[in-house]
Order: sequence, then C-alpha cells, then structure tokens
Amino acid sequence: MSKMNLPNKLSILRLCLVPICIFAVLLPAAWVNPYVSGVIAAVVFIFTAFTDMLDGKIARKYGLITDFGKFIDPLADKFMVIGTMLALFYRFDDIRAWFFWGLLIVIFREFAVTSIRLVASKNAGLVVAASWLGKIKTVTQIICICTILLEPVLFKLLSLAFSDVAIFASLEGWRILGIITTVLMTFFTLWSGIDYLKSYWKYLDTEK
Repeated sequence: MSKMNLPNKLSILRLCLVPICIFAVLLPAAWVNPYVSGVIAAVVFIFTAFTDMLDGKIARKYGLITDFGKFIDPLADKFMVIGTMLALFYRFDDIRAWFFWGLLIVIFREFAVTSIRLVASKNAGLVVAASWLGKIKTVTQIICICTILLEPVLFKLLSLAFSDVAIFASLEGWRILGIITTVLMTFFTLWSGIDYLKSYWKYLDTEK
C-alpha cells in the first residue's frame, strides 16, 4: 500500500467500504428504523461512490494514471454497484418484480465487458480503460441506488409536511422514482456494454 499512489489507495479503500455499504443496506428493522437505515445506507454509499470521482480526478490532474489503476478502479466500481444492488434486491420486497431485470442486465453486461477486457489484454496487450459512456453508466447506477434508498424517506417527509395532501402518502409505496431511474440505468448499462463490444470485437479471433 505504501508504494501505491493516492488514486489507487482510494480505489482500495472503496473495495474495503463495499461490505460496509452492504451491511448498511441490510440493517435489520429491529435495530434501526427503516427510514433511518435508508438514510444511513445512502450516506455510506454516497461516500463510497465519492472516492470513485475523487481518485479519477486526482489521477488525471497529477498524471497518476497507471495500468493498475485502470484495472482496480473499474473493479472497485463493479463490486460497489453490484454488491449494493444485490443487497437492495434482498432487502426490499416491493422492488423485486422490476428491479430484477435491471440487476440482471448489469451483471450480464459486466461479465461480457470483463471477458472482452481479458481477451483484448491477452491478444493485443491492451489495458482497457473505462470509456466516457461507461462513466455515465456508473453515474446512473449510483443515482438509481440512492433513489431506491431515499425515495421512501422523501415521500414520508412530504406526507408528514403536507398531511392534508393524500397523494404523497400514496406515492411512498409506488416507487415511481425508483422505476424511472432503474429504466434510465438499464438503458445506459446496455448502451455502454454494446459500445464496448463494438469497440473491441476486432480483438476476438474467431479462428482460434
């Protein structure tokens, strides 16, 4: 660790924070009020995601981009996003019917992109860095996760603040914002996956 530059240390820190994110999402209702646990989980997750933005910014500003960083940064992102999404899927019964499909596409996309990264690295000696579209995909995934955690809190606060407006109490269980952000996240996940496959398909030799 002492020989690593700061961006890589932040990526390692993000990996270490992943289990804490998952635990925060899965906090039992017997321990913490579900609305409070949603806020706690969102804060922990946002802090973890912040390290992603920070390590990239520092690496670019000070020229600290390394092959190890190109490897560990997207790996830490995958663990952070997929681990937290699996925890959400397990924790919230009311999102499973539609969130399952978004989660499935995220996992399939990562398998496909990771596989093509390995082949491109072996056949062409390339270290495939995250593309701009991949970064947008990650941002939409972060927004989706935070929305699912905080949407019940938002509508609960609105229903308390405007107790005479019945619609806010109703919206709390509809998960409208969660559905919208899941659709958006799924779209960019698919798009970025297809973009990677198109860009690096030429390194796949079908004769071997």
